[in-house]
Amino acid sequence: MLSALIIDDEAPSREELKALLATAPDVEIVGECSNAVEGLSAIHRLRPDVVFLDIQMPRVSGLEMVSMIEPSALPHIVFVTAYDEHALKAFEEHAADYLLKPIDPQRLEKTLDWLRAGKRPAATAFPGADSPLRQIPCITRNRIVLIALEDVEYVNTDVCGVQVVAMNKQGVTELTLKILQERTALVHCHRQYLINLAQIAEIELLDNGAAEIVTQSGKRVPVSRRYLREIKDKLLIS
Repeated sequence: MLSALIIDDEAPSREELKALLATAPDVEIVGECSNAVEGLSAIHRLRPDVVFLDIQMPRVSGLEMVSMIEPSALPHIVFVTAYDEHALKAFEEHAADYLLKPIDPQRLEKTLDWLRAGKRPAATAFPGADSPLRQIPCITRNRIVLIALEDVEYVNTDVCGVQVVAMNKQGVTELTLKILQERTALVHCHRQYLINLAQIAEIELLDNGAAEIVTQSGKRVPVSRRYLREIKDKLLIS
């Protein structure tokens, strides 16, 4: 049995795909999402075998969304798109499958056959996968917000998850510290913290060899001895 998740901002497209997948006795639709932020959460929570993912979604595209997923949690990706076939040749070269809208039932069945046979690997490489993230999707008080990277002061993990803190807002993101370190300019200052170097106002040295960063808005962030030298080097401090 293949577990499937559908992520598409257009309800009619989701309904069309659900109706087509419903004819396959060995496919179970475990969820559907209307945007990338909900999609990230659903992937980590449901761990589907395959995600049918719209490429052209507002604010965070399907390609951007996939680049935000921890590689160990990455399912098989089938892009669903209105792009023409010429533009999609790049996806074939990067081991990602795709379906053109409107979806051809025979083409969908071919995709399902590939998945059943295990011939379509998870999309570990695809166009734009190594592009830096420009914004961090967060959930805050029943709202989905996108915090621009330049506005982020620091990120840290706590019992509630990964907290993204900016000058006038904050939220919880599905992105891991590992992904944020690899795909942004944020750097480790502590085992549980990443800091935006551009948001540092001062560094206060402590007696135990550690330090505290004071951000532009006055927030205080711990710096462990392990990372203090690296931070100082990046800021050209001797």
